[in-house]
Amino acid sequence: MKTLNDLREFYLKTLRPDLQILEGRRREIIKKLAFIGVPSLVILALSLAYVLINELKVWYVLVPFFFLLFIFFIAYYFLTRKFIVDFKGIVIQRIVGFIDEKLRYRQDGYITVPEFKESKIFKHRIDRYKGDDLVWGKLGATVIKFSEVHAEYKTESRDSKGNKQTHWHTIFKGLFYMADFNKHIIGETVVLPDTAERLFGRLGKKLQSLNKPRGHLIHLEDPEFEKNFAVYGDDQVQARYILSTSLMKRIMDFKKKTDKDIYLSFRGTKVYIAIRFTKDLFEPKIFRTLLDFKVIQEYFEDLTLAYAIVEDLNLNTRIWGKR
Repeated sequence: MKTLNDLREFYLKTLRPDLQILEGRRREIIKKLAFIGVPSLVILALSLAYVLINELKVWYVLVPFFFLLFIFFIAYYFLTRKFIVDFKGIVIQRIVGFIDEKLRYRQDGYITVPEFKESKIFKHRIDRYKGDDLVWGKLGATVIKFSEVHAEYKTESRDSKGNKQTHWHTIFKGLFYMADFNKHIIGETVVLPDTAERLFGRLGKKLQSLNKPRGHLIHLEDPEFEKNFAVYGDDQVQARYILSTSLMKRIMDFKKKTDKDIYLSFRGTKVYIAIRFTKDLFEPKIFRTLLDFKVIQEYFEDLTLAYAIVEDLNLNTRIWGKR
């Protein structure tokens, strides 16, 4: 696996010349946004002063505020969309190749809805789904595939005047992985973050057991693992076969290292892993210089999570074989 020293050398020799060109384009975008944004702020300040002096209602200033905000976001979208495509095609594509030449990258590709559902990690109905930054290939003996994913469901309500309102709720946003698993699996075993036991102790344990749509609650003999994860499956023996003492330790170590909510499921010949993120991971930093090595390091560290998964969960070990 590549080190930070390798990345620094790659950054100086390969990435920096193109980053300098992209940095020039980024600064031009900032100038154009400032050309729109500064006069807008002046207009808003004058409107607010007029409202306060004349003791008018607040909505007199809210109308121009939301109008100018809308104009700003429209301008931001059109000014940055080509820049984002070019940035990913130059920078993210090259970082993926630098990490491992056997990996492939497609910025508009993503894990599909059927693949996402196949994991059985998230049971909720999906009403809106999108993704990007698909990476796939072979790391050692393990075929892996991952992308950013954002799955949502909607609810509808009515306000006091009877107007219908639509609300969108996130099911999952983050990196979603599919990889070969080194054991043959019949049925399914799902590992979820155990928020119930952490919050409610023994009562949380009881609440877990009532989660019937998930199947049977699997009781394991690792207190630390059980405190952090709830395991469901259709076969107690197989779940213990999959979640060996060493694998539970590796999952715990990976959780501590990443400090993220992690979900796993084991089905057929695959392991599915979902890691929650709130930010968009591989987008260029429009309001931050691209020439800061730490920016490139962030992309590198997020992308090398795939390597960490394969190595930390020991997926390249093939001692069990598959049927």
